[in-house]
Amino acid sequence: MDENSRAARHRRLWEADHRHLWHPFTQMQDWLAEEPIIVDAADGVFLVDTLGNRYLDGVSSLWCNVHGHRVPEIDRAVEAQLGKVAHSTLLGLASTASIECAEELARHLPAGLTRIFFSDAGATAVEIALKMAYQHHQLRGDAARTEFVALRGGYHGDTIGSVSLGGIDLFHRIFKPLLFDVHHAPQPYCYRCPLGKERATCGMACADDVEAIFEARKGKVAALVLEPVMQGADGMIAQPPGYVRRMREICDRHGALLVCDEVATGWGRTGTTFAVEQEGIVPDILTMAKGLTGGYLPLAATITTERVFESFLAPYEEKKTFFHGHTYAGNPLACAAATASMKLFTERKIVAGLPAKIAALARALEPAARLPHVGEIRQRGLMVGIELVRDRATKEEYAYPLRAGHEVILEARKHGALLRPLGNVVVLMPPLAMTEAELEQLAGITIAAIEAVTARI
Repeated sequence: MDENSRAARHRRLWEADHRHLWHPFTQMQDWLAEEPIIVDAADGVFLVDTLGNRYLDGVSSLWCNVHGHRVPEIDRAVEAQLGKVAHSTLLGLASTASIECAEELARHLPAGLTRIFFSDAGATAVEIALKMAYQHHQLRGDAARTEFVALRGGYHGDTIGSVSLGGIDLFHRIFKPLLFDVHHAPQPYCYRCPLGKERATCGMACADDVEAIFEARKGKVAALVLEPVMQGADGMIAQPPGYVRRMREICDRHGALLVCDEVATGWGRTGTTFAVEQEGIVPDILTMAKGLTGGYLPLAATITTERVFESFLAPYEEKKTFFHGHTYAGNPLACAAATASMKLFTERKIVAGLPAKIAALARALEPAARLPHVGEIRQRGLMVGIELVRDRATKEEYAYPLRAGHEVILEARKHGALLRPLGNVVVLMPPLAMTEAELEQLAGITIAAIEAVTARI
């Protein structure tokens, strides 16, 4: 396609987008005034737009791409499944693809997590976990356990139940009349401690506050729900070592379930297959999505222990069934992609190769830590949040209308990288397949973009 034809096609698609599409988490008044980047193709860890420009996929196409794009093994698996059946239901039927996917998934799970309930997105996986936890206690005769505890700054999806758990006022405040009450504990945000403590001497006081909620609500809490190791959407808030283990201990002492939402942190993002492995704990329920299919197709899973599963076993007439399901639960195409992706984890020894990449990215970001308008760099594995500040000494934030993070990602695009901001936090979450050289390139572009933007705003 020649340059003129390419430009004409780009313009046609741009105008059609502005006529028809409503983009998620996007102020559409701004969007309609801008020329969009339109992704048209992909090559490994690069995305290619309609004008032929190549960009490093610095946020894994919203935290889900694992092995890069156009992976031959996953492509072939989906194509082979298309030759059999694209979709059938799991309601009252089984399917080859979902069984094989569950078998493969079981090989990667922390010991003790055995029962897999498929759905189609992270939010649905969390909704399922909420309902399972609630019904588990009801079926066991513990009817007073109807309450949930979650963390401020948490993000678990955008359905009503997951928003109730969520603790990001910017996203969730307007919907408060629709939500059920949840006890929100202070987030372990050491850089801006909500309790006014100092990291070196606090004794993890934020964890003590979680226990205080349980003490005040004795026998009433069904489950504690949290993103383990790193809270994602509130700005990559890294939890101090030992925090997740403390949450496990609190739940055990008080008879509540621990639900770990690994939609963002799962599948190698923090340096281990699942983040909970770093704390040596096993939750009662674990949720996942995003990287499960390698970033190919929508598939989610809510996984429980046998103890939780057995609560629902009874004669038919007792009506203890888990009355919940999704049309595309266990979709064969998605399951085929997931099985192929998980096999690549083993065959390519993905987790074993992560420490060198994690270290390379950390080294490449060291110059950013010395920039006058970088307050903190938070890294867990290949999950990184770079917090921008107007004044490093006082931690003064950039005013919301300045859109500091957004300006940085626009600048990075000029140099060939796609990033995404979370307010004043610039996020890097590259595909695990990125080479050390590509990670260094991504870090270099990010640093240059931060320097350029903070010099002018």
